[in-house]
This record gives sequence, C-alpha cells and structure tokens, in this order.
Amino acid sequence: MTPQLLLLTCCQALLLTNNVAFIAMNGLVGLALAPQPWMATLPVTGYVVGAALAAMPVSRMQARMGRQRSFQWGLVVAVLSSGLCAWAAWAQAFWGVVAATVVAGFYSANGALYRFAGPELVAPAMKDKAMSWVLAGGVVGAFSGPNLASATRDWLPVPFVGTYLALMGVGLLGLLLMSFIRFPAPPAAVAGAPRGRSVRELARQPLFVLAVLAAALGYGVMSLLMTATPIAMGQCGHPFDRAALVLEWHVLGMFVPSFFTGHLIARFGALRVMAVGALLNLGCVAVALSGVDVMQFLVALALLGVGWNFLFTAGSSLLQQTYLPEEKTRAQGAMDTAVFWTMALSSVASGALITTQGWTWLNLGSLLPIALVLAALAWVGWRQPTAPAVGR
Repeated sequence: MTPQLLLLTCCQALLLTNNVAFIAMNGLVGLALAPQPWMATLPVTGYVVGAALAAMPVSRMQARMGRQRSFQWGLVVAVLSSGLCAWAAWAQAFWGVVAATVVAGFYSANGALYRFAGPELVAPAMKDKAMSWVLAGGVVGAFSGPNLASATRDWLPVPFVGTYLALMGVGLLGLLLMSFIRFPAPPAAVAGAPRGRSVRELARQPLFVLAVLAAALGYGVMSLLMTATPIAMGQCGHPFDRAALVLEWHVLGMFVPSFFTGHLIARFGALRVMAVGALLNLGCVAVALSGVDVMQFLVALALLGVGWNFLFTAGSSLLQQTYLPEEKTRAQGAMDTAVFWTMALSSVASGALITTQGWTWLNLGSLLPIALVLAALAWVGWRQPTAPAVGR
C-alpha cells in the first residue's frame, strides 16, 4: 500500500458512500414520488443509465487528458448532480430526480475506473493486489452510505433532501483527495503509432467475452436483488433502519473479500474464483427463498455481495490479460459499458418485478443469468483451461 494507492482507495470509499446511499434511498424516493409503483426504481435506473452512456466517452477522455483530470471532472459532476437531486426531491419532481441521477452517472462511470487506475500506481508484480485494495475501499462505504442515509433522512422537512446535500460534501472531499494523486501521464500521440485492435476484434477472444460476461451478469444479479431489497423489506413491514442494516452487510460482503481476493486469484486463477462467485449467488437465492425475516434478508444479501466481489474482481483481473497497452482504455470502457447497461436493465426489471410479482419471483428470475455465467465458465474452462497473457 503506497501513499498514492491509499488516496485512491479513500476516493473509492467516498464513491461507494455515494453509491450505497443512492441505492438505500433512491428506490424509496421514487416510490414516494413515482406516478406508478412499478416506476419506483427509475431513479436507480437513471444512475446506471447515465453511467452506461458515459462509459465509452469517459474512457476516451482518460486516453486524451489522463486519469486525474477525468476523475476530477467526475467528482465535480457528483457535487452538482447531488445538488440537483436535493432540489428535485424538495420540489417533489419525480422526473427531476430521475434526470439528476442520469447526470450523476458520469461520476459513477469515472469512479468505476478507479480499480484499473490502482495497478498503474504500483510495481507490475502487485497489479492484482492493487486492484483488490482499491475495491476494498468500499468497506468504508458499507458503513458510511447506509448510516449517512439514516442519519440525514430527516434533516429537512422533505425526507432525504438532507442526504443529497450531505453527498455534495462527500463529492467535495473526493475532489480534494484526488488533487494529491499523481497518475502516470497518458502516452503522447505519435503519428503512425499502433492503435491496437477494435472492440469487435478484442471480443473474438473467449477470455475477453467471459471476463465481460461475468462482470456484467454478476453486477446485473447484484443490482436486481439489491435495488429491490429496501422496497421488499418495506412490503414485509420491516423499518428503514433494518433495510439500512441489511444493505450495510451486503456492501461489507461486496468489499471485505477484496483484502484477499487478489491472493485467491493469484493462487487459484480467475476462472475458479469466478465459479465460486456464481455458486455463492445461488446460495443467496436459496436463502432468500427460505423466508422474509430480517436475518434471511441479511444473510442472502451478504452472500450476494461476496459472490459479486469474486465475479467482478476476477473478471476485471482476467480482462487485463486480453489487451495490449494501447488497447487499455478501449477494453476497459467496453467492459464498463456492458456492466452499466446490464445494471440499467436489471434495475428496471427489479422495480417491475418487486411491485408486481413479489420477492419470490424476483429471486427465481435471477437464476437465469447465474446459470449463463456458470455455462460460460464451463465452456471456456473446457475449451482453453490455460491461456497466456496477451498484455498486462
């Protein structure tokens, strides 16, 4: 852990504080303001749609102006969009909240690249561990996000307006920390220098496809179940502070394993770690289907978090083996675009399923993407059990 990597890990913690607070409250804000109940999760969907739209432009921005300036612009947008959310919630403007969260997605798209920026701050032998350490910053978000939402929910007469204002301060703190990080400068453009393969050419590699599929579907299942959890717990009569506790344990499950996921990948390989992640997702569904007590919600969401961590971290690590240096931002942008569009679809489905079909059918529906990940892992493992790195 170098000082520069520590600062970036702190920025990851602030990003997750923002993200978890958004998840904890945006579904409830949507439920209070939406014209129809099935539209309750659209503010959550807006956040990931904004990130999906921004993912490729952000990757090009980073190639052109460098990591730091792009990250700083993302944090500026985080501050402004939180202010817009506060105004829209105060004015009881549902579509204003949705629009503000779409804008906030630009920050999410930038922050998603923190995990790839971390390995650039350490020696080559520490790349996997550096990625895990950056993701481990989310442990702070596990506590600060739900507790921030609970503590500031009633600061002002309109619920959660105070939380949006507090998130403006979170963004400003991130902007301050980011100003002290010095990333390697982007390579200068040289006429005739190789530009590398296109995304279409990269996608001809089975490992590239598997890495993107595992990360995207792992995120999709996580978003499907996590987004619906505060609404499902409210339907079951559990108070908001219990839902915040469940989300806290979920995010701990997402990021505490990051302290050792890099070691597991180095020892057992990315494919095996991803397989365990998919099996943990199956365990989450089994627990969720067993009942609707607070403890069953908590255990299911904790298993979901660990499963996500293994799928996402190992998938991101595997992706680094499939591209050359000049293809870096293109490949990373393609993965995050797939991740965010999958999240967008799953968050819309989450709101529709939880308000029309209920918690049971929501969980049964999540079995299909989990089965797809397991099938893809089996296919790649059978076809190419070992694969040389293309470029790290």
